[in-house]
Amino acid sequence: MSSIVWPTRRRTYLSVDYALRSWLLTTDHKRIAVLYLLSITFMFVFGGFAATLMRTHLLQPSGAVVDPESYNKLFTMHGVIMIWFFLIPSIPSVLGNFLVPLMIGAKDVAFPRLNLLSWYIFVLGAAFTLWAMIDGGVDTGWTFYTPFSTSASTTRVVPTAIGIFIVGFSSILTGLNFIVTIHRMRAPGLTWFRLPLFLWSTYATSVIMVLATPVLAITLLLVAVERIARVGFFDPALGGDPLLFQHLFWFYSHPAVYIMILPGMGVTSELIAAFARKPVFGYPVVALASVAIAVLGFLVWGHHMFVSGASAHGALMFSLLSYLVAIPSAIKVFNWTATLYRGAISFHTPLLYALGFIGLFTIGGLTGLFLASLAVDVDVHGTYFVVAHFHYIMVGGMVMAYFQMLNVMSTAGASILAIGYLLPLVYLLYSLRAGKDAGPNPWDARGLEWQTSSPPPKDNFAEPPVVTYPAYDF
Repeated sequence: MSSIVWPTRRRTYLSVDYALRSWLLTTDHKRIAVLYLLSITFMFVFGGFAATLMRTHLLQPSGAVVDPESYNKLFTMHGVIMIWFFLIPSIPSVLGNFLVPLMIGAKDVAFPRLNLLSWYIFVLGAAFTLWAMIDGGVDTGWTFYTPFSTSASTTRVVPTAIGIFIVGFSSILTGLNFIVTIHRMRAPGLTWFRLPLFLWSTYATSVIMVLATPVLAITLLLVAVERIARVGFFDPALGGDPLLFQHLFWFYSHPAVYIMILPGMGVTSELIAAFARKPVFGYPVVALASVAIAVLGFLVWGHHMFVSGASAHGALMFSLLSYLVAIPSAIKVFNWTATLYRGAISFHTPLLYALGFIGLFTIGGLTGLFLASLAVDVDVHGTYFVVAHFHYIMVGGMVMAYFQMLNVMSTAGASILAIGYLLPLVYLLYSLRAGKDAGPNPWDARGLEWQTSSPPPKDNFAEPPVVTYPAYDF
């Protein structure tokens, strides 16, 4: 009597262990990426809910849903959650965690336990902030401008600031991990100018995270100390200087804009090359443009303060530097376009989103040039022009790279936007249960992350890969 031999199921990072404990104590970078995906998406839904209420309220000029105080709290909740708990950590913590070791041929990141700790810190900071938002909320706006935040506001300023302070350590640890991983754990032959452009963007982003985030943490700590102990740092009534707060806050927050957008640029570079079947035009220049954006991003914070009493000469220098930082961004857009020129283009869905990113990012970038102009900025500062500029860059650009979705177009467009958020999630859930097996490399891409099985095994590669070819060797 013959026995039946059942086929052995290939063990992947998902099937190594199904116990909840194995997920909560994992040091596998891929599983930690999934944990971040779930956590960050939850925060995104929470922040998006606040935005939906705001847009519904604005259906009528006098307001249709909430009172003015509640609207200020919704505005603050939307900004705080979307910026510090979605935009900043989304691509680095999810796609970066999942892909960086795979793209350099490593088994994991340099500090796996530190990687898991960064997720727990993120969850702790998110829980603290959500508690503050639900238990009374905060009405200062996401910028926490003083002296309103330290003296006048009667809402949950300190708990919210503590939540952001906590989550800052998650950003620092993630950035540190990526810097060391990319420096020390590349496969043999994978030189700097053979790295995929996503890694250049991630590296530049990590440098900003490590250098800029401590400034924000110290600033928010000073806000809490002034509010609790009445020690004068920023409040003129206590001998402080409110402009000092603006300098400290924007010294972090403008580089933080590039924490949000640089990873999206890296994603777009990978998609353009894969679906044009060509190496990225001017690859070394595009790679160095990421570094240039990171460096110049630290020099332009003053353009947020053109109406705050800056000196004429100082404002002029910040204006010139703000124009200068647009050059490396423009280099990327022009080189992506040149890569598409005469390429063997396949108009699959990922490429359509990449093209959407380029178009919407270009609109956002061009509106940024107006804000770099002293003569224009003093008139449009604090208006919906600035709001539109920021959202074209972040929602139309970076979020499209992460969530693959539509652009915001006032209240009517918010409904379209919500559908755009939901469709990829529906596709993902359906594909997990009933989707056709795509195989290890459905796009015939060239990066190391596509040269292993899909889903990847726990240790990523059966043998350490050796790189003997340039990036995007089509």
